[in-house]
Amino acid sequence: MQPIAPDSFESIKRINDHGAEYWSARDLQILLGYAQWRRFDQAVRRALTSCEQSGNEPDHHFAGVGKMVDLGSGSIREVEDFHLSRFACYLIAQNGDPRKPAIAQAQKYFAIQTRRQELSDELAPDLERLELRKQAAVEFKQLSGAAQSAGVQSRMFGVFHDAGYKGLYGGMGVEAIRAFKSIPQSESLMDRMNATELAANQFRMTQTREKLARDQVRSQNGAIATHETVGKEVRKAIREIGGTLPEDIPPAEHIKQVEKRIRSANPKLSLAEREAAGLLGKPVQK
Repeated sequence: MQPIAPDSFESIKRINDHGAEYWSARDLQILLGYAQWRRFDQAVRRALTSCEQSGNEPDHHFAGVGKMVDLGSGSIREVEDFHLSRFACYLIAQNGDPRKPAIAQAQKYFAIQTRRQELSDELAPDLERLELRKQAAVEFKQLSGAAQSAGVQSRMFGVFHDAGYKGLYGGMGVEAIRAFKSIPQSESLMDRMNATELAANQFRMTQTREKLARDQVRSQNGAIATHETVGKEVRKAIREIGGTLPEDIPPAEHIKQVEKRIRSANPKLSLAEREAAGLLGKPVQK
């Protein structure tokens, strides 16, 4: 039995007449590695109890139904089944046998799903900054490639990139910015930028790359001048809308600390109300 995967769990989801998602317990039984319904039914009953004890109405999440199964030779028989909400599936996984690889994987899957709400509420600024840092790293490489295509020699890449910083930071290059913000030489400047500063620099790099291509710049000096000009234009836009100029933004904690905090965040093993909607497609009142 292969461990549960997000695509396999979502692939057995169904939609009822109320437009609400549900899962067949019989389908989930197979996915979670239970060969016998009797064993799986025990996990379902424990989940029903957990649902009630958590202050939720079991009928909103576990709907008893019958299911017709093919017994072979053209004969069919109705067997017990449940229509389960996403919350019910979560509770069954939590009350299943963790020695089963599929159950252990399902518990991990639901932990990740429920962690999303926690992350969005508590770590949203960290996640935004980390994503911007990753995007800025990609953009930096792409801009270097564009500069090379425009005629900038490898030994002049430092000068080229410094020109963009000088335009954006009022004449200060990388080393001057580090000194102004008291950032150690051993640390990357972008690793100490907050989300606002990263976004401004990413925009500078993106616009420079596009302008080099649009204007068909084919000289080293022209590329360097273009980068500085774009930096100045971005700085001008920030000033005109009343934003904080990048040199006046204090250095943020190192991006590695942000990554560490996200990795160590403990997931909440409970579903947000929107994830715990019942089988009628309505939020559950607690």
